[in-house]
Amino acid sequence: MSDHQRAPVGVRFKEAGKVYYFDAGEHDLDVGSYIVVETSHGQEVGRVVISAEQVIASDIKESLKPILRVATPEDLDQWRRLKDRAADHLREAKHAVADSGIDLQIVAGEFNLEETQITFYYTAADRADFRPLVRDLSSRFGTKVQMLQVGERDRAKLLDGYDVCGQRLCCASWQTSFPSVSIKMAKEQDLPLNPQKISGVCGRLYCCLTFEHEGYRELRGQLPKVGSMVSTPAGEAKVNSVNVLRKTVRLWLTEQHQVLEMPVADLQLQYGVTVRPVELVREIEAPLRHAEPSAAAPEAPAEEGAESPAAPAGEAAAKRRRRGRRGGRQRRRGGESGQPPSPQGPPPGPPPGPPA
Repeated sequence: MSDHQRAPVGVRFKEAGKVYYFDAGEHDLDVGSYIVVETSHGQEVGRVVISAEQVIASDIKESLKPILRVATPEDLDQWRRLKDRAADHLREAKHAVADSGIDLQIVAGEFNLEETQITFYYTAADRADFRPLVRDLSSRFGTKVQMLQVGERDRAKLLDGYDVCGQRLCCASWQTSFPSVSIKMAKEQDLPLNPQKISGVCGRLYCCLTFEHEGYRELRGQLPKVGSMVSTPAGEAKVNSVNVLRKTVRLWLTEQHQVLEMPVADLQLQYGVTVRPVELVREIEAPLRHAEPSAAAPEAPAEEGAESPAAPAGEAAAKRRRRGRRGGRQRRRGGESGQPPSPQGPPPGPPPGPPA
């Protein structure tokens, strides 16, 4: 069938399992419809979770297997009956493993719709030769037995359950894939780094550590880094800790030897966007503050008679001559008016002699 004639629909075989795409062909299927398809395990019953109208056919590059039929009531009855029978066989298989002494743990089992194969999912720390076990189980159940190894996370997903939060496991209820989780995510969220307190029933770090990680990173971007030196109106301070949820910063004032805890809103109100790093104050702001007064201060007016150090020698001599002429005129005015000469003039000469 050509690409433009395909009608891909998304199908799940488990509640929170991976979505597989099949070609609906001429079947008119809605979300929630049960169908029968051919898989690597044989015929299985699946549930449509994405309709053909919700899928862009050109985005599906791989070849699609056709949907065999819409599940009939008989198919659904057989499917439910085989679930109960697989649970009975699972208990027998666990007893057989215990009797064999093989170091593995069977987690779950399921039949295909044709009842020609039962698949057991198991976990094991090391490689184990379970071929004798497979032959034993096959002879007991009268059908083909397949063993598939899974990891600890898949084990928790298959077993289902509840965690310390009181909610059903995310991986078993809605999460279709396992995210990559690191201890750094717990550290950035100020969580205790004790693995027992931040690990789920699978023994791995909580998947939910990824849910709020980006939010914590965004909030931390608004705060100074722990251990950095900042400049405040009270002097230099060291950032001891930050509380992302409460949005507070604890500072150690190095000069006053005091601890100060402030809300981020107060820091933004008092110091701008955030407190300024000491490196910014020392390397950029301080030189600018020292340079601004000398560049912006107006030149003080020179006192009358004072000689500018930059004035040339000719100008200084001209000023002295002008002062001398002003002194002579003052002495002459004083002699005509009978007033004593100005103390700034030269010493008076001998008094005039008697008239002839």
